[in-house]
Amino acid sequence: MKSSLLKSTSELLRRSRGYSSSANPERKVAILGAAGGIGQPLSLLMKLNPLVSSLSLYDIAGTVGVAADVSHIDSPALVKGFMGDDQLGEALEGSDVVIIPAGVPRKPGMTRDDLFNINAGIVKALSTAIAKHCPNALVNMISNPVNSTVPIAAEVFKKAGTYDEKKLFGVTTLDVVRAKTFYAGKAGVPVTEVNVPVVGGHAGITILPLFSQATPASNSLSQEDIVALTKRTQDGGTEVVEAKAGKGSATLSMAYAGAVFADACLKGLNGVPDIVECSFVQSTVTELPFFASKVRLGKNGVEEVFGLGELSDFEKKGLENLKGELKASIEKGIKFAHGN
Repeated sequence: MKSSLLKSTSELLRRSRGYSSSANPERKVAILGAAGGIGQPLSLLMKLNPLVSSLSLYDIAGTVGVAADVSHIDSPALVKGFMGDDQLGEALEGSDVVIIPAGVPRKPGMTRDDLFNINAGIVKALSTAIAKHCPNALVNMISNPVNSTVPIAAEVFKKAGTYDEKKLFGVTTLDVVRAKTFYAGKAGVPVTEVNVPVVGGHAGITILPLFSQATPASNSLSQEDIVALTKRTQDGGTEVVEAKAGKGSATLSMAYAGAVFADACLKGLNGVPDIVECSFVQSTVTELPFFASKVRLGKNGVEEVFGLGELSDFEKKGLENLKGELKASIEKGIKFAHGN
């Protein structure tokens, strides 16, 4: 019998969306960077997901131990650990969803852009391997700066002739999770009932929570509250880095958010209807080539990219303010992909 923790965690990941376990196809999920600060709790959460039949854990070191540890959990997914460049192909082969938390974490004083030079090279190498070994997989990019790493992956896939804009996602779910949590706390409403779209990108001012579209709506929040909630959502990562006093970044909440988005991707692949999440994808919602907004997930990945809806004056200003920085980050990623 499943433990109550397993049951409750699985239920949380399902997020009240029904599925029939007997009808689910076998799904392989690969996590690249599985031994890291995000990768380990993410591996745990994906092992608990009843939609995962095979869990492939990869990193440059330490993966064998993580895989052994996670494999002892009494849930159905079969776990294998892979380590080093020579085992990357085997780790990826046959994957339906690939999640990439690989890279170095933020430290005090670092911006996401400071991570660029290291993480960009890692993402480029991993994307090259994905194009070769599982070109049809849905790719969930967690490695920061997402505003640049998603365009890098896109260019690598284009060069390899495998690019499908419907199957590449920047995971911005943590911004949504934070916005929901902070909004619920301030508005005094149950967090489990809250939804807040977050659009734009995944760094600083490019993160734009649309509190005017939050549900349930609240009349108790002043304009000053909205400004403060927006700022806190944008600075959520820095808040954790500072709270950990140089000893880590947002690993646990990011792992949870990554698991939630991967779960949504799996449900979409399995044909569950009306799966909508925010994600940083190729987009025509604005003049920028990539943009985060609500997307509907299905059997082919992105089935529909939704527009922004009606924005408040504050949100309209935020949208215009973020475009320059987001455009520069996207172009930086594209330039790196072509120049290195």
